[in-house]
Amino acid sequence: MNLTQLAPSTLLLAAILAGLAILLVAILAVLLRRGAGNTANPAAAEQLAAQQAALQQAAAADARLTQLAGQIQQLASAQAAMQAATQTGLAERLQLQERALTTALDERLSALSHRVSDRLQESTTITAQTLTDLRERLAAIDVAQKNITDLSSQVVDLQNVLSNKQARGAFGEIQLQDIVQSALPAAHYEFQAALGDGKRVDCLLKLPNPPGSIAVDAKFPLEAFRALRDARDDAAQVVARRDFSTAIRTHMRAIAEKYIVPGETAESALMFLPSEAVYAELHANFPSLVEEAARLRVWIVSPTTLMATLTTIRAVLKDVRMREQAHVLQAKIGEMVKDVERLDDRVAKLQRHFEQGAEDVRQIRISTEKITRRGGEITELELGEAPNGAANLPAALGTEPQVLTGT
Repeated sequence: MNLTQLAPSTLLLAAILAGLAILLVAILAVLLRRGAGNTANPAAAEQLAAQQAALQQAAAADARLTQLAGQIQQLASAQAAMQAATQTGLAERLQLQERALTTALDERLSALSHRVSDRLQESTTITAQTLTDLRERLAAIDVAQKNITDLSSQVVDLQNVLSNKQARGAFGEIQLQDIVQSALPAAHYEFQAALGDGKRVDCLLKLPNPPGSIAVDAKFPLEAFRALRDARDDAAQVVARRDFSTAIRTHMRAIAEKYIVPGETAESALMFLPSEAVYAELHANFPSLVEEAARLRVWIVSPTTLMATLTTIRAVLKDVRMREQAHVLQAKIGEMVKDVERLDDRVAKLQRHFEQGAEDVRQIRISTEKITRRGGEITELELGEAPNGAANLPAALGTEPQVLTGT
């Protein structure tokens, strides 16, 4: 039973005791009135005395009950006060616990909020970086796609160019021009040069004799090569190889007839193939054509081998220029030798001047040493001593003695 239940039961008990006390007093009063009416009867008097004694005991019990009720009332009051104090302390404790719990909960919620905020910030940063990288990659993909589209269009244009003989010839000439212009000085080549018989060559490399100017042809039989490449079965391969050999042989003979002009050009010419694939096919599978071209003195070159050939020609031109300028170099060297001889003469004169100056300095040092020595001898003389010292003074000075007279 707690304090809340104890206080009402105590009050109820006190009320019951008070009621019993009142009831006993009432019964006592009634009995006293009856005893007063029966005092003449001895038995009744004894009975009355007994009843009075019982009433007194009842009154004493009633007093005790009243006192007990008072004590119970005080106890109930004390219990009520204790209960109120306990409830107040419990409320304060509960309030403190609630505040502590609220504070701890707020702190945890704040920490959780900070962690969630940090995670969200980090996630936002990572997401932004990912989106930026994705955007850059998409931009790069767009650029690559555009380049692929441009390249596809260029490939189509190149196929259109290579399928047309005139356009193919212009393409080969343009590639030849780029290679020659990047390798040789402008004075040593000419494009679409006219030969003595009125024929024009794609490029004429102007070289001194020997070997002389070399003609370069930039046309090539691409149709036969494409037919050879597209052949699927053995029969088609045989026909394509024959046609390719015939086309290359015809082209080489035409170059040898038109562009090797005795007395005007070198004894050889160059057949430029702008396609490395055609050049590789020739040397790999048609060695007889390469040998025939060597007999005709028509040298087959690709862009790579042409650049190597032009590099060699540039070295030859440099050697020729060096030989042409040899007499100039000799004259310059002779003048330089004369300048060196004059420089040697001037250095010899300067050396003699230095030697003469050294001799003059040596003579000056001799004179200064004599003067220093004689000054020391003069300082050692004692002018106030006997005539012997006076007699030695002129000798020390290096002059004859003089007689001093005075008036």
